[in-house]
Amino acid sequence: MDLFFLSTLLLLLLSFSLSLSLGFLLFRPKSQLPGNLPPGKMGLPFIGESLEFLSTGRKGYPEKFIYDRMAKYSSQVFKTSILGESAAVFCGAACNKFLFSNENKLVISWWPNAVNKIFPSSLQTSSKEEAKKMRSMLPPFLKPEALQRYIGIMDGIAQRHFESNWDNKQEVIVFPLAKRFTFWLACRLFMSIEDPDHVAKFADPFNVIASGIISIPIDLPGTPFNRAIKASKFIRKELLAIIKQRKMDLAENRASPTQDILSHMLLTSDGNGQYMNELNIADKILGLLIGGHDTASAAITFVVKYLAELPEVYNEVYKEQMEIAKSKTPGELLNWEDIQKMRYSWNVACEVMRLAPPSQGSFREAITDFVYSGFSIPKGWKLYWSTNSTHRNPECFPEPEKFDPSRFEGNGPAPYTYVPFGGGPRMCPGKEYARLEILVFMHNVVKRFKWEKLLKMRR
Repeated sequence: MDLFFLSTLLLLLLSFSLSLSLGFLLFRPKSQLPGNLPPGKMGLPFIGESLEFLSTGRKGYPEKFIYDRMAKYSSQVFKTSILGESAAVFCGAACNKFLFSNENKLVISWWPNAVNKIFPSSLQTSSKEEAKKMRSMLPPFLKPEALQRYIGIMDGIAQRHFESNWDNKQEVIVFPLAKRFTFWLACRLFMSIEDPDHVAKFADPFNVIASGIISIPIDLPGTPFNRAIKASKFIRKELLAIIKQRKMDLAENRASPTQDILSHMLLTSDGNGQYMNELNIADKILGLLIGGHDTASAAITFVVKYLAELPEVYNEVYKEQMEIAKSKTPGELLNWEDIQKMRYSWNVACEVMRLAPPSQGSFREAITDFVYSGFSIPKGWKLYWSTNSTHRNPECFPEPEKFDPSRFEGNGPAPYTYVPFGGGPRMCPGKEYARLEILVFMHNVVKRFKWEKLLKMRR
């Protein structure tokens, strides 16, 4: 899974519906299809089974689409047609291992072409190539040893966030506030923008992009997709101004080469000694901001939900976090040693992401014909793997509907069963970053509040 970017693009994929009727779905004549395709059905012409695939997700039980067909056709792989594409849905730990292990051998990641309209620099190559560049560039900033220096910054922003948005409020709506928190963090850590007013300048157009990128991709005046393209142009203009200023600051030693991802992008060349141009950098930063938005925010929101519903779990998290709080001197911020003490809290967060994974799965594309489990997978077919095919599978997690943080003690779940961050060579490099922002949020929210749920929430 590419850092954040993939998760947000997946939201785009899972939100297409009516757009499917605007194009033509090309089927190979039956005589040309390889023999012994996986069992399943392709659904209606043009639409396939997309409506059910999307509607179960919107209703809060995306696993229903998967498990109904696993029971009817195959527990390992079945065929369908979703998002205007012939697809094979891979299910279970063995299938996860197969897909993760064959990246760039039998399969590659798959993106919708509409994404290029939001990120025009990817037209020079492709969204897939741009994602590869990001993966090669980000690791120096996302390793645990590199992220350690940001924990105090995260804690400081979290304290300011709760003071300005939560304190003295009887009721709050968590998800938009969680998005505000994660966006503020991203602006600070990616671009060293910390001033709330400066962050707020991006907020409205950024929300337009976040909404438009998961809308029907029709570029006509007044449509959400069209507004998203316009908003991306506005933000890109602002980012280009920030980039130009940073280049001057670096040249005059007013900025550090290692202070954030923006400086790193400006000073790092590829294998051919080429540096990214300013537009490319603006698009990369925009992609990171978008990708780091809804996924971590969703995880945080569900943490708040489950802690409200499970007082015994809340009490254990509270006990652990207050022991850390009591060890701090007044004004002292969290550090790496404190994070290492949050073992139970992280087990709770992991169990939250098992039951309510921020990303429901991911798509690949077959780059050659191959056979899996005796079934033929044609070149060009899309392959979908689902977190819920293992996360809610009793063979992988006994009593899967039970909230049990102890599943993550010791060696934890079996390999390829717990996959909220993907796996294999495409394991999300932002996993550690997500862990830190979730734990810093948990520390501050339980230290300040005890709460109860007022509104019904799916899951």
